[in-house]
Amino acid sequence: MTDGKAHHSAPSHPFHLVHPSPWPLLGAGAAFVTTFGAVHWWQGGGKEILYAGFAAVLLVAFMWWRDIINEAQREKVHSPSVRNGLRMGMGLFISSEVMFFVAFFWAYFHNRLMFSPDVTVWPPANIKTMDAWGIPFLNTCILLSSGGTLTWAHHALKHGKRTQLVLGLLVTILLGVAFLFLQAHEYGEATFGFKDGIYPSVFYMATGFHGFHVMCGAIFLTVCLFRSLRGDFTPEQHVGFEAATWYWHFVDVVWIFLFVCVYWYGSSS
Repeated sequence: MTDGKAHHSAPSHPFHLVHPSPWPLLGAGAAFVTTFGAVHWWQGGGKEILYAGFAAVLLVAFMWWRDIINEAQREKVHSPSVRNGLRMGMGLFISSEVMFFVAFFWAYFHNRLMFSPDVTVWPPANIKTMDAWGIPFLNTCILLSSGGTLTWAHHALKHGKRTQLVLGLLVTILLGVAFLFLQAHEYGEATFGFKDGIYPSVFYMATGFHGFHVMCGAIFLTVCLFRSLRGDFTPEQHVGFEAATWYWHFVDVVWIFLFVCVYWYGSSS
């Protein structure tokens, strides 16, 4: 009887069937409130709904990811098959982010190549473009350097070098913060506003959303830093760190395209 019960309770597959969770439903609701709040603000209303929705999104994300970390660290249910599934999910998420930025590049080149009947010269005559070899080039060097320091941290993790892992993560985060400060300074020095035409609109949407992704990536890496200090990651199991690494390298690649296409190529008529 004992052997029969043990055999009955043993899982017949390598996957983890999660317990019923409220976070998917609450996350969808929070995202809806955030979207509604944004539209309400754009239509001339207040920002209270937007802020409330965004705060709800952050809270749900924190609670949901906390549960996933507990599954890996305490329940020990993240088998190799589960970890591969998590990697696949992150890969699909990054793929969707690629298409998100493709839309901005499509809008940019549609007007840059003058396929739009409303555009006869590019950049528009009233627009003074950014100097590609000023802050944009410096930010390019910063992000490429951050990719190198993050690769160093990843290499250190796989070889069990905890001190180098923490140091590499810390330097990467500081480089990301420096990038954001320089981009904010660049926006402050810009001679055109968001509503000054198609060029400013596409410029601020593409570079602004990239900056938002850098901020999210820096937060992601900061979480990995605290988890590294706590000893959550091992050379054999560090899917959370891998996900952050993939996301950061994706942000690096997008910026290279932005620098070449928008700042350098786009500044020449």
